[in-house]
Amino acid sequence: MPSNPQILLPLEGRRPDRFEDFAGGPNQHVVLALQELLQGSGGCLLIRGPEGSGKSHLLNAACNHAQSRGQRAFYIALGRLPEEAADGLAGLEEMDLVCIDDIDRVAASLKWEHALFHLFNRLHDCHGRLVASSSRPLSSVPFQLPDLVSRLSWGLRLQLEPLDDNGKLEVLRRKAGALGIDLPADVAQYLINRKARNIVSLLDSFETVRLAALTAKRKITLPLARDALADS
Repeated sequence: MPSNPQILLPLEGRRPDRFEDFAGGPNQHVVLALQELLQGSGGCLLIRGPEGSGKSHLLNAACNHAQSRGQRAFYIALGRLPEEAADGLAGLEEMDLVCIDDIDRVAASLKWEHALFHLFNRLHDCHGRLVASSSRPLSSVPFQLPDLVSRLSWGLRLQLEPLDDNGKLEVLRRKAGALGIDLPADVAQYLINRKARNIVSLLDSFETVRLAALTAKRKITLPLARDALADS
C-alpha cells in the first residue's frame, strides 16, 4: 500500500487470477507483452477488449505476478468510483506497477482525467509501470484532455480478440479445474451452445449449475444443468 495518507480509494479484494489460468487462444501475445513489461524498467500498456474478454483477469494477474516477485502493485477499477475518489491517485507513483481497469469509464470527467494525467507523469518520472484497460479504442474514447490521450499513446496498445468455441470451452475447463470440479464434456458443450456469445453469461450459467449441484449434493450432469438453467 502507498504510504501517502491522502490515498482514499475504496479498495476491493484482489482476485487470485494468474497468467497460467488465462485461456489465451489468439491473445497469448497480450500475456507475453504484460510479462515483458513486468521485467522491464517502466512503461505503459493499454489493453482493449469487450466485456468478458479477460481484461480484469489480466490486470489482476499482472498485480499478483508483480507481488510474487517482491514488487509493489496496485489494482483499481474505475467503473464504480465517484469523482471525488480521483484524489486517491496521489501517491500511487510509489508503486512498481499500477493497473487501472475501465479507464474509458471516466472519460468526460476532467477531474479524473487530470488525476490520471498527473499519475502517468509521476509514474514515468519514477520509472514505474502503468497497465490500463478500455472497452473502446483510444481514438473513440471521449477524453477532453488531449495531453492524457497523448500520454496513453506513448505505450503499447493491444486488443483482445474474441474466443472461438474451443477457447470458451478452455475457459470453462480452467474455471472448473480451479474449483476442483469435474465438468463433463456434454455439460460444457451445453453451456457453450446456450451462452456462446458472452463469456460473462457463460460463467454465470456455470456458477448457477455449480450451486445447484452443491445444494442438491449431486454431481454435475446434463439433466441437472438443464433443470438449473430451465428458467434462465
